[in-house]
Amino acid sequence: MGKQDSPRSPRPEAIDKEDKFGRRSLDSLSGNDLLLGRRVYGSEVSKAQGSKHDQSCGSGNKFSYSWKKQHSWLRRNFKSILLMISVTGFIFCIDSIMVSIFHSDGSAAVVQNISRLSNVTMHKNDASPVQMYSRLLNLASDSLAKNEFKPDAPSFREERSSKSSQWKPCADNNKEVVALERSSNGYIMVSANGGLNQQRVAICNAVAVAALLNATLVLPRFLYSNVWKDPSQFGDIYHEDRFIEYLKDDVDIVKDLPQHLKSTDNKNLSLVTDTELVKEAKPVDYIEHVLPLLKKYGMVHLFGYGNRLGFDPLPFDVQRLRCKCNFHALKFAPKIQEAGSLLVKRIRRFKISHSRLEEALLNEPTMAKNTVKGEEKPLKYLALHLRFEEDMVAYSLCDFGGGETERKELQAYREDHFPLLLKRLKKSKSVSPEELRKTGKCPLTPEEATLVLAGLGFKRGTYIYLAGSQIYGGSSRMLPLTRLYPNIVTKETLLTPQELAPFKNFSSQLAALDFIACAASDVFAMTDSGSQLSSLVSGFRTYYGNSQAPTLRPNKKRLAAILSDSETIKWKTFQDRVRKMVEEGQKLRFRPYGRSIYRQPRCPECMCKF
Repeated sequence: MGKQDSPRSPRPEAIDKEDKFGRRSLDSLSGNDLLLGRRVYGSEVSKAQGSKHDQSCGSGNKFSYSWKKQHSWLRRNFKSILLMISVTGFIFCIDSIMVSIFHSDGSAAVVQNISRLSNVTMHKNDASPVQMYSRLLNLASDSLAKNEFKPDAPSFREERSSKSSQWKPCADNNKEVVALERSSNGYIMVSANGGLNQQRVAICNAVAVAALLNATLVLPRFLYSNVWKDPSQFGDIYHEDRFIEYLKDDVDIVKDLPQHLKSTDNKNLSLVTDTELVKEAKPVDYIEHVLPLLKKYGMVHLFGYGNRLGFDPLPFDVQRLRCKCNFHALKFAPKIQEAGSLLVKRIRRFKISHSRLEEALLNEPTMAKNTVKGEEKPLKYLALHLRFEEDMVAYSLCDFGGGETERKELQAYREDHFPLLLKRLKKSKSVSPEELRKTGKCPLTPEEATLVLAGLGFKRGTYIYLAGSQIYGGSSRMLPLTRLYPNIVTKETLLTPQELAPFKNFSSQLAALDFIACAASDVFAMTDSGSQLSSLVSGFRTYYGNSQAPTLRPNKKRLAAILSDSETIKWKTFQDRVRKMVEEGQKLRFRPYGRSIYRQPRCPECMCKF
């Protein structure tokens, strides 16, 4: 019949041989064979009947002959053609039904905007997809396809111990205590560094220090960071007046330093930097080093105030005040609450979930549950904080399968942004990327996060809110996640450009929207337990979630051990090991001594056991 790539050079003898044994029927041909058969039995047969001279002299006869041949062929194969058209139409209908099933639970706003996700995750150096576990991804894809129509398996929608429901929020239950008349020792100013979550911790610690030293707190200021590039101040993110009013029985708070003390501040006479306060400082450190300056100058300015107050030992009332500040006094500014409410409602199809979590986040009263039969329930969703931005990836010193291009790019980023890290590395013993991964020091890639979700049994139709900023590697790095879980939304896809415009150049305010969407979710999955956002969100969910707001924490060291067998492990074994890993992280835990009260509030100072 001639070579497929040479249709202009048919071999007449091959055609004769085919005729001798009878032509193949049309429905026995594959897709490519169909195209080839059409060429051979149509135009190419006519070409084989004569030379170019014959074609020019008898084109009319040839056309008539060719038409008769084709007409005869169509008559003989009419049933086969009809069958093929029917099968094709059936497949198309099935495909349409499947697509409608996968997307039927989504609101119109979500579905219309999912296609814009690629614009959010684009990276300046988008390249071909980098996959480290291709075999496992294929197994995960097969598993999701097989289980799509099976009943839901346990999906970690509540914590594993019934005892957890015995703990209730009560950090604000000290109002019955009569506030003693306070004589202020002076004013404490705080300039907090970092992003939204570091600043939030600094605010609560500053409130505790002011109470500890009997001082008046000036509303904290936020330092401008070359990393975050956000000029937002307290009032741009939080509700100032409510903050002051809510804490008035515990500590005096003013919006600005009195005029007569501003010259003292301008001369830096009472400036205390982070270098002068040890990390996790104890009350005695403040009494010995900060209180004398406070009494001498009438004010102290804690500059670059970060993690400078330990969690233990601390007086019970001061510890409770920190919880009261974090979980009750700090409310996002009205414009952030309004945008956050839109985010959550658009994911949930504008239905209210009736949770105390949403009431605490959005200042919307909890409504009684409507038990009317047939009422559509709010859409459930999982929030995923994928901490895989370029700064995190570069700082980790890990290898993520991108080869020499990735190594050069990340090294250049370190030289520009982390010169102190490079100096420290020169003086210390180097650790290989393999060892870093084995010990759980590497952030999870989107691919690894996808495998964990699939291993836990989350179905393809799961709606996922993706928190965070630009993912390193862009849309190509996101392909494993977006292909297996297409219902991914972000604040950029849920809000219109006009609704997002007031927050566009303010990273801390954008982070506040992520905080709301993550804290209000049915399930929250983190990929880095050391992230401040993940820690504060998980603590907020523990405090207000009534044991119905689980957080999934992969143990990176254990996950690395599981993934080290990626070339041989069976999918069922992978699922079992991942489930055990996550269940271990969900066990009921009381706050250990010295650990963050913002992340683990189950302790007498924050929560009451009933």
